[in-house]
Amino acid sequence: MEPALDCFICRNSTAGQPQSAALAVAAPQGGLSISHNVFPNVRISAMLAVERHFSARLLSQLNGIGDMKKIALVLATITGLAFPAIAAANSLKVGMITTLSGGGASLGIDVRDGFMLAVMQANDPGIEVVVDDDQRKPDIAVQIADKMIQSDKVDVLTGIIWSNLALAVVPSAVQQGKFYLSPNAGPSALAGELCHENYFNVAWQNDNLHEAAGAYANSAGYSNSYLVAPNYPAGIDALNGYKRFFEGEIANSHYTKLGQDDYAAELAVIRASGADSVFFFLPGGMGIAFLKQYAQSGIDIPLLGPAFSFDQGILQAVGDAALGVINTSQWSKDLDNEANAAFVEAFQAEYGRLPSLYASQGYDTANLLISAMAKAEVSDADAFRAALREAEFDSVRGSFAFDTNQHPVQDIYVREVVREGEVLTNRIVGLAMEDRSNAYVGDCSM
Repeated sequence: MEPALDCFICRNSTAGQPQSAALAVAAPQGGLSISHNVFPNVRISAMLAVERHFSARLLSQLNGIGDMKKIALVLATITGLAFPAIAAANSLKVGMITTLSGGGASLGIDVRDGFMLAVMQANDPGIEVVVDDDQRKPDIAVQIADKMIQSDKVDVLTGIIWSNLALAVVPSAVQQGKFYLSPNAGPSALAGELCHENYFNVAWQNDNLHEAAGAYANSAGYSNSYLVAPNYPAGIDALNGYKRFFEGEIANSHYTKLGQDDYAAELAVIRASGADSVFFFLPGGMGIAFLKQYAQSGIDIPLLGPAFSFDQGILQAVGDAALGVINTSQWSKDLDNEANAAFVEAFQAEYGRLPSLYASQGYDTANLLISAMAKAEVSDADAFRAALREAEFDSVRGSFAFDTNQHPVQDIYVREVVREGEVLTNRIVGLAMEDRSNAYVGDCSM
C-alpha cells in the first residue's frame, strides 16, 4: 500500500497539536479521510496539491465502498477544498509570526486564537493564514518573515508579541511593500521616526498602559514608586511611559534580564527602598514568577502595573497573590458593548477559556483586516491602505480610530483583580485616560 500522505503544512507542532493552520490528509487502509486539524474555515495553500495527489488514486482508494453517494460526497469534498482560492473574488494571504513555545507562548497562542476566531466567523474563502513560531528569537523571526515574503508570497504580516522582534522584522517588511498589522508590540521607534504608511498598530503604543498607571498612581496618593521592567525596547518604553505622567519621586528604575525567573535580589532592594508603591511590567512567565515571589516575600508595598502583568492566563497561574491588585488596560471582558459581549461568548465557546487582552487584540486585528478587504483589494495598495485607516469595524473596545501615525486613539481603564466563582479575572473600576493617542505622533513624518 502507498504510504499515507500525513500532512502538507504541519509546521510547529507542540505536544502533538499543530500550531499552524494545517490540513492533515491520511490514507488509511480501506479508504480515504480528509480533515482540517485546526481552523476548518481557512483556505490552506496545500489544497491544490491534495486534489492532484488524490485524482490519480481516487478510484483505487475508494474500492470496496460500494456506495455512490459516498463517492460523490468525497469528490465534492475534495473539489470544495481544492478550489475556493479560484472562486474567491478578493483573496489575501496572511503570514502570522508569533510566539508559540517557551515562556511567552501563552501570549502568542492567545493572539493567534483571537485572530483565527474572527477569520472563522468571517467564513471568507479568500483569506489564507500561514502561522509560524518565532520562539521569541529575533533571528528566527527574521528568517520566518523572509520565507513568508519570498516563498509563501504573503500580502500581510502580523502576530509579533515582542518589541525587539518587531523592530527586527517590521522595517524590512514594509519597505518591501508588505503591510504589517501589529496585534501587540508597539515600540516607540515604529510610532515615531520609523513610522511607515504600511505599518498599523491595532493594540496600542508601548507607553500607553504604563502612562495610565502613572496617572492612576497620582490619584491613589502614591509619591515614591519603585519601577521594574525587563531590559528590552518595550521595558524601556514602559518605564518612560509611567514616568511621563507620574508626579512623584522615583525610588529606582530597575531593568531585569528578559526572560528572568528569579527575583530574589530585586525583592531585597525593593524591601529596603522606602518606596510606597511598586510598578512592574513583566509579561508572560516573568510576571508569574515575580508575583508569586513577591507574595512569598511578605513585602506589603502596594503593587500596580499594566494589564500584561495581570492578564487572564497569568492570573490563573499566580492565584490569590494577585487579588486586589490594580492594573491598566484598553480592554476588559466586562466592557459594556455588543461586539465585546459577543466576542467573549464566542471565544469561550470555541476554546473553553476566557479571552485575554492578547486574544482581544488578535480578534480586532483580524476584523480590521477583514473590513479593509470588503472595500479594496490588497493589490491596490493605496486603496487598501485607505481602507485600513478608516477602521470601520466593530472593535471589542467600542470606539476605535487611528491617529496620523496609525496607532490607536482610545480610552484606557483602571481594573482590579477579582474572583468570579473559581476564576480570577479583572473588572473595570475606573477610567485612567480618555482618548489617549501617544507621545510620538509629532516624531512621525506621515
